[in-house]
Amino acid sequence: MTSSFHDTRWTLVSRSRGSDTQAKAALSELCEAYYAPVVAFLKRDGREEDVARELAHDFFAKLLAGGAIEGADPVRGRFRSYLLSALKRFAADQRDKTNAAKRGGGQIHADVAEGAEIADLSAEAPDTAFDRQWALTVLARALALLEAELRESGKGHHFETLKPWLTADADATPQSEAAAKLGLSEDAVKVAIHRLRKRFRDAVKAEIAQTVSDLGNVREELDALMAALRGQPC
Repeated sequence: MTSSFHDTRWTLVSRSRGSDTQAKAALSELCEAYYAPVVAFLKRDGREEDVARELAHDFFAKLLAGGAIEGADPVRGRFRSYLLSALKRFAADQRDKTNAAKRGGGQIHADVAEGAEIADLSAEAPDTAFDRQWALTVLARALALLEAELRESGKGHHFETLKPWLTADADATPQSEAAAKLGLSEDAVKVAIHRLRKRFRDAVKAEIAQTVSDLGNVREELDALMAALRGQPC
């Protein structure tokens, strides 16, 4: 689960500015990992589900086409921060185009229609929605990585049995039941859970490390992830 930090996806992108095949492949992988957070931002920013997904595809197509990544600052080092800034500019441009089309259409567009929902001012902000979905995506990818690793080593049943202790579902499963399924003592199960949680934390760190260009930023991004899960600004 460990790899050379200098071979992470974001360092490849930021070092080469996306100009070579390896960097473009790394950028493509990053974009795939951030699709759900981008859709979450666009939905919270006022788009319907289908429109948000279509705009997300347009946004990433523009990013992958080349040139857009030139604005990346490897010194600042966080793909999340870079992507959110680029997304805000993209969303603002799209809104300007939409408003311009409405003004130029010679039609009156009612802002309030009968039965329309009034915006909830206490609703989650687009930035917060982006960060929360980013955190959930990081956890999901780390969990998938850990599952694949254990299944490959022949411990798929072990993973499935102990997975509740990684996903906040542990209260629904007594450790004695897990011990019986695995043919272990309860003490042995406690040790196994402790080790699995450590491996999961390592997987989360590995996933985050792919999106920063300085190893010191991993700890900060972990703190940001926990803040996002609590609904706090990152």
